Amino acid sequence: MKYNSDEIRQKYLDFFETKNHAIIPSAPVVPENDPTVLFNTAWMQPLVPYLLGEKHPSGTRLADSQKCIRTGDIEEVGDNSHLTFFEMLGNWSLWDYFKKESINYSWEFLTSKDWLALDPRKIAVTVFKGDESAPRDEEAAKIWEEVWMPKSRISYLWKEDNWWAAWDTGPCGPDSEIFYWVWESEFPPEGSNVETDEDNWMEIWNNVFMEYKRLEDWSLEKLPAQNVDTWMGLERITATLNWVKSVYDTDMFDYIINEITKSIWVEYNDETKRSIRIIADHARTATIMISDWVVPSNVDQGYVLRRLIRIAIRQAHKLGYKWLFLSKVSSVIIDKLWKAYPHMIDKKDEILKEIEAEEKQFGETLEKGLKEFDKLIKGFDIAFERTGKKIDTIAWTKAFKLYDTYGFPIEMTEDLAKEKWLKVDVEWFKKAFKEHQEKSRTASAGKFKGWLADSSQETTALHSATHLMLEWLNQVLGGWISQKGSNITPERLRFDFNFDRKVTREELDKVEEFVNNAISNGFATTMEEMPKDKAMEEWVRWAFWEKYPDVVKVYTMKGNDWTIYSRELCGWPHVEDSSKMGKFKIKKEEASSRGVRRIKAVLIKD
Repeated sequence: MKYNSDEIRQKYLDFFETKNHAIIPSAPVVPENDPTVLFNTAWMQPLVPYLLGEKHPSGTRLADSQKCIRTGDIEEVGDNSHLTFFEMLGNWSLWDYFKKESINYSWEFLTSKDWLALDPRKIAVTVFKGDESAPRDEEAAKIWEEVWMPKSRISYLWKEDNWWAAWDTGPCGPDSEIFYWVWESEFPPEGSNVETDEDNWMEIWNNVFMEYKRLEDWSLEKLPAQNVDTWMGLERITATLNWVKSVYDTDMFDYIINEITKSIWVEYNDETKRSIRIIADHARTATIMISDWVVPSNVDQGYVLRRLIRIAIRQAHKLGYKWLFLSKVSSVIIDKLWKAYPHMIDKKDEILKEIEAEEKQFGETLEKGLKEFDKLIKGFDIAFERTGKKIDTIAWTKAFKLYDTYGFPIEMTEDLAKEKWLKVDVEWFKKAFKEHQEKSRTASAGKFKGWLADSSQETTALHSATHLMLEWLNQVLGGWISQKGSNITPERLRFDFNFDRKVTREELDKVEEFVNNAISNGFATTMEEMPKDKAMEEWVRWAFWEKYPDVVKVYTMKGNDWTIYSRELCGWPHVEDSSKMGKFKIKKEEASSRGVRRIKAVLIKD
């Protein structure tokens, strides 16, 4: 291939490094303290606090390749473009440069012979058309003309196409999208652009110009300073630049597909292609998720992970293979990706162990579920013999039992039903499934708007209490207890940590006592920035080490008697004074998933 994905990723980072951007590591796929989503679904989510004005330790110009997961279109995986895991290349200006530099950087990277060397004649762009709330973006259009772009290749589109906002309120602004000609003819015809010929232009890059803040009444006000954030999907740009129709026909998947065909003894052809692609995508996503501390469970991220693994196993069964194989596929994925994400090689044994354990468990359940399905069909036959009335639909209650008891995805039940010329009441199943999901999410996470729930005093106090609790969990339970997940609202904290047994009430009481002593004795919180290597040498406590940049923030909670209650890496606010925190109380301790425990606690005000 002319364009290798590893080379594209590295070229991107190298280019922006020459433009004085600090190269920061990807955050894990699980967002820190953002209960509104299960995964980082976009390149900018981990950087929202800095887009809102917080100073980033690495400066005002940043670039990275961010790991993202989206499962909203999971049923479409296996076609030419849909994936559950993808990489987003991004660069940011945090109150530094704006439209002119951003557009010039994009043009140089795409067309310069030193970088991607794309033909300018195959590039078109879009800019914001303007409406009653914000003006037409003539500034961006003019800059594009100055770098070379003919007016005929610049399309003005409405807000649904060329405006970006993360939420209903907060930073937002117009964007300028960059497209590449992908039709069979070598060059686009005269006058062709995205608006008149949209099917033949593929979006490859998006530059977002955050110059407004949307208020509660949906009006806009100018930000005191502007941000730029851009994104380029690595899988999509790799496919586009190599003139292939599918992301699965690139070097990002060819080695995975080769391992699958070898492991399950099938050829990759038109009949097997979709199943093999689904296995490849789901295996890749599952490997990434486990490398970022997600483990299979029945709620939240763990539920999604479990579903992906089980769908992959089901696809192998459809192809006639019923033995263990996924850990072999995961192994080659780790060997490919660890250079971009070094922590994966350190966790390789743990990743393979989790996948094999889940594969074994579902393999056993799958056989039981198939027997249950056979019983169901026999029951239909007996009913027909007795009544003469043929049953042609499997009730949603039966389908839900196969899901809830035996882990059957609804697609598996549908496939089995088709073999018997039966239908499934999918509509009512999906309603029941949605209700089940909502209950699981509500029970385990709570639902509310905003980033970090909010920035209220209550939320900040509970965040500080979480750090104190983690410190004493290590003291009471021994070993290296670390965070596996955290969710904080103004009302309570929820904290997941690695531990392989139930924590006794006596142990929990000791943790409570330590936290309350720290609060009553009084402490102050200070923050210092230091090189990450130094923080590691000084045994600063941490979770998700690889998500932090080379320069980190270390928060220290020091008592009035100079006792250090906690010293930990963090990127979020703490109380400066403990006097108004209240009394700490652990309300519940329970299993979260295999090898992970969960604590729910509150602060009770006097």
